[in-house]
Amino acid sequence: MKHSLILVLFCIGFVSFAQDGEKERAKALDESRNLTWEANKALSEDNFIEAEADYRKAIAKSDENSAAPYNLGNAYYAKETYSEAFGRFKQAGELATDKADKHRAYHNMGNVFMKRKEYQKAIEAYKEALRNDPTDDETRYNLALAKKMLEKEQEQNDQNQDNKDQQDKNDQKDQNEDKKEGDNKEDNQDQDKENEGDKGDEGDENEEQKDENKEGEGDEKEEQKKQPEQGDKPQEQQQQPRPNQLSKQQIQNLLEAMQNEEKKVQEKIDAQKVKGVKVKNEKDW
Repeated sequence: MKHSLILVLFCIGFVSFAQDGEKERAKALDESRNLTWEANKALSEDNFIEAEADYRKAIAKSDENSAAPYNLGNAYYAKETYSEAFGRFKQAGELATDKADKHRAYHNMGNVFMKRKEYQKAIEAYKEALRNDPTDDETRYNLALAKKMLEKEQEQNDQNQDNKDQQDKNDQKDQNEDKKEGDNKEDNQDQDKENEGDKGDEGDENEEQKDENKEGEGDEKEEQKKQPEQGDKPQEQQQQPRPNQLSKQQIQNLLEAMQNEEKKVQEKIDAQKVKGVKVKNEKDW
């Protein structure tokens, strides 16, 4: 009987404690919702700082109020603070107990991913939103857009990869050509060195030839000094009669011969004139 009484009292105490706990949660939820309303009002008046503070208080008061983190996420999204917005949307989706609230939270998470150009993650978020509300046309449209953007991104990545591969091939080709050009340059330098060596040998030979020529010229000059002078001008000494051309001496001899012949002819003419003149034998007294 005594044990039964203790059990009854324990049950009554537990129920009373549970009821007190329910009352506390309900009270906290009411306070959280009131703070959310205050935050919404401040946000509508463009007072972001006060609104943010009230939303945070509302979230701290109750973990059953999914509206507070969801609305704060919308406020961050409007400010383009996408990282903070995503965190609050994710929190709202985890706290939500009905499908409508979960749908809105995942839909907005998809919007954040779209802003970040993380199209694959956006697709997954929109799919989760449609699982909670398959009738939402806006979510379905955003899902199709995310798929299209992902396809376009993949095509661009493939094109960029092809361009990179082609550029790598071109760079490799340029490197090979530069290496080949460098090898050719080294070969040319080696050849130039060999040519310079050959030129050095030729120079030595030319110097030897020059020395021999100088010796020959010296011998010729000695010979010329020994020969008798034939004229005042060096050029006259070196000139020789060309074939079919008379020398000065031959011309002089020819003129003298012509003069002699002309003299002989003149003497004959004069002799004839003398014979033709009559001579008187007697004086003409």
